[in-house]
Amino acid sequence: MILLNKNEYQKATAALNEVTFNNLFARFVLEQHIHGKVFVDNREHPETFYISHPYGMSLLFGKTDNDTFNGAFRDYAFNTFNVRTNYEWLQVFPDAWNETCIGLFGDKLVNSKDSTDDPTKIEVHTRVNFKFNKEKYLYFKSKIIRNEIQIVRTDAAIFENMPGNVVPKFFWKDAEHFCNSGVGFSLMVDGKVTSTAYSAFILDDKLEIGIETAAETRGKGFAMAVCSALIDYCIENNYEPVWACRLENSASYYLAQKLGFEPTVYLPFYRLLK
Repeated sequence: MILLNKNEYQKATAALNEVTFNNLFARFVLEQHIHGKVFVDNREHPETFYISHPYGMSLLFGKTDNDTFNGAFRDYAFNTFNVRTNYEWLQVFPDAWNETCIGLFGDKLVNSKDSTDDPTKIEVHTRVNFKFNKEKYLYFKSKIIRNEIQIVRTDAAIFENMPGNVVPKFFWKDAEHFCNSGVGFSLMVDGKVTSTAYSAFILDDKLEIGIETAAETRGKGFAMAVCSALIDYCIENNYEPVWACRLENSASYYLAQKLGFEPTVYLPFYRLLK
């Protein structure tokens, strides 16, 4: 696995354009909206590619039968040489890569039902991509009765101070970058942020939604309210809202469908432990 310099990232563009499922996070890295890593099998004429987003998402794509690259990738997946400092969630394209991964991982591959913290194992989950149905959303929204809630535009102070595991600071370079190029909406209760829906990525006419809700306030409809505000923003500004999540994340999976998103693609999703 050869690490590309940023001025070489364009070598992966054509191959990434062939990927048929949602890959906005990989494009965000490739187009240098966020700092990430791009690995290839050959610096001059690459045919196999691995893009890693700093939040912990990665995409393996291209030619599947390069034994040298595949061996190095296996070491990377199992973190044999301690080059990764965190776990990663891996998607692959084309589907032939799934067969290759089964061969590389062997009996170290375990089902998500057997979740483990054993770094010698790799878990396989399911990633779901959704398609937005505007008519379903508008019908659902017409039935929502909102009480007195305060939703504000997510500003630099919220960006900097919001705690959580899926917050905007993991997807943007800094608060200035987010405020200038991204968007979010936050629900306030007693002067505190309880839930935020924000753009994890914006590219072309697509805006992928990220959500964070304080653990103690989950189940109260706050995520639904802030997501609705962000979806309204998308409609008003001609963005297609994009939603993707693990099938195992039932809260996100069912919230998406309430908001008019329809599941369209189910993909293997490998959790690489550290």
